Amino acid sequence: MSKVKQISSLQNPLVKKVLLLKEKSRERRNSGLFVLEGQREFELACKGGYTIQIVFFCPNIISEQKVRQIIDRLEKFPELIEVSQEIYQKIAYRESTEGIVAIAFSKNHNLNDISFSNKNPLILIAEAPEKPGNVGALLRTADAAKLDAVIIVNSNGDLYNPNIIRASVGCLFTVNIATGNTQEVINFLQKNKLAIYSAALSASCNYTEVDYKKACAIVVGTEATGLSSEWLEKSDQNVVIPMQGEIDSMNVSVSAAILIFEAKRQREFL
Repeated sequence: MSKVKQISSLQNPLVKKVLLLKEKSRERRNSGLFVLEGQREFELACKGGYTIQIVFFCPNIISEQKVRQIIDRLEKFPELIEVSQEIYQKIAYRESTEGIVAIAFSKNHNLNDISFSNKNPLILIAEAPEKPGNVGALLRTADAAKLDAVIIVNSNGDLYNPNIIRASVGCLFTVNIATGNTQEVINFLQKNKLAIYSAALSASCNYTEVDYKKACAIVVGTEATGLSSEWLEKSDQNVVIPMQGEIDSMNVSVSAAILIFEAKRQREFL
């Protein structure tokens, strides 16, 4: 059982390390580490097989006994550090995160590591998502629908951005995620014989008229420009959600949720 250390100074190097990892994407990439906070997110990361390096806890909010109950399930115990209320407020994004902040090792999310146990997998492809909040919402929907995978294409962002973790309510750790460029992902889909259904306005049919029961990928693009031409060329069928108001598009996470749960409705009795 690991011995608890204590930190009481805001100038402690570990406090500075947490702040740097939270604020700098380059630091997260170079170190292979990221910060998560909250008991729910922490438990989901542990369940998702993430390796935890350090756990900071504030005894004014959560007891050492409770923290140990959680980490006792891990194969490798992280370093356990007790921090003051002042330090916790400094390193935490939110006040209501149950007194836990942790540093964990990120995963590679290599496309080649994706495999399917389901003979008719249903996956979501998101091309170049721009906002961390949208990525988090997509992952939350993917978890709710128990999708077989989510693939992020041509992302300039960082999956371990604290805003993505927060917006996904920890679903970043529960969903099978991969990243890749457009051609890599198209090759992957063709190799695995997944039909491509692209959300687009042109040459489209009503989203309820296609067969989602077979192995397929639902592809969504950005709200501003939609999908790139490569996806429209390789699409087996473009699909559209009919609009009855003045605008012709919705938030990408809302559109994806509608398409995903239509697919789940069709698959209900499979």
